Amino acid sequence: MAETRYDVIGIGNALVDVLVSVEDDFLAAEDLPKGGMMLVEADQSDALYAKLGPATERSGGSCGNTMAGFAALGGTGAYIGKVRDDSFGKVFRHDLSALGVSFETAPAGDAAPTGKCLVLVSPDAQRTMVTYLGAATELTAADIDEAAIQAARVLYLEGYLFDRDEAKAAFVKAADIAHAAGREVSLTLSDGFCVDRHRAAFRGLVEGHVDILFANEEEIKSLYEVDSFDEALAQVREHCKIACLTRSEKGSVVLQGGTIHEIPAEPVEKVLDTTGAGDQYAAGFLFGYTQGMDLDRAGRIGGIAAAEVISHYGARPEVDLKALVAEKLAA
Repeated sequence: MAETRYDVIGIGNALVDVLVSVEDDFLAAEDLPKGGMMLVEADQSDALYAKLGPATERSGGSCGNTMAGFAALGGTGAYIGKVRDDSFGKVFRHDLSALGVSFETAPAGDAAPTGKCLVLVSPDAQRTMVTYLGAATELTAADIDEAAIQAARVLYLEGYLFDRDEAKAAFVKAADIAHAAGREVSLTLSDGFCVDRHRAAFRGLVEGHVDILFANEEEIKSLYEVDSFDEALAQVREHCKIACLTRSEKGSVVLQGGTIHEIPAEPVEKVLDTTGAGDQYAAGFLFGYTQGMDLDRAGRIGGIAAAEVISHYGARPEVDLKALVAEKLAA
């Protein structure tokens, strides 16, 4: 086995999050449904960006958020994703590297600029998201860093990236490299709409390549086209070593073979924004798992990280997550 340099290496959509406050009349004037999420082309994204006031710009995307939370807990991580060598690409690369996550993927060519997600926060704290995927979609099997994957305990794949055939091929190549090196492969289903679009391909990936699966209750039921959570449990236990299934206020279930670990939800005074909850749950679980903790404790850390992020706006921890976990586990 190759020398271990990373606990986790993630592959995902490399996007810059642009967080900015806007008034309701701005959303109305731009014909943006409040609280909606939409995909746009580069010219639409640039035109809207030019109209915005002062903003916070940082590395984002689902896997990027997971790797940020993982690093905040003290894990060593690496990231594979596609940005261009433009201003937003430099923001993404600097921000992720400053968090302590290794990011060595070569910049994309001149075909598309770095992707960005405009996160428009209205006075009532609702978030309207306008996303241009850009260079993120250009990831191919050629971008898979074999040596880095061989050097990581766990490979983490972001389901949002799964739309293009080139990305599917990259996932399979990365998973095969990881398994050949004696490593484990994890996948997050990311979103129910992703599952609906690519159910057969996702099931093939889960059944043939995934050791650790992350999904919420609706995603796992959609994957197996069943009506009940128990039916989904019965199916997923046949296909992967571990399934981590989140159930909102019901907490989470971590399944390994015939053993079910039921983990209560962490108390939250007020849920303000569920964006990033699944990303941070994965960060917490993978941190515990790669540090050799049992599944109950790893799931508990996942729950603590998820509870922290839903207690404020934004998809990244806003407190010292490592200290918070230590305090909660000691209590």
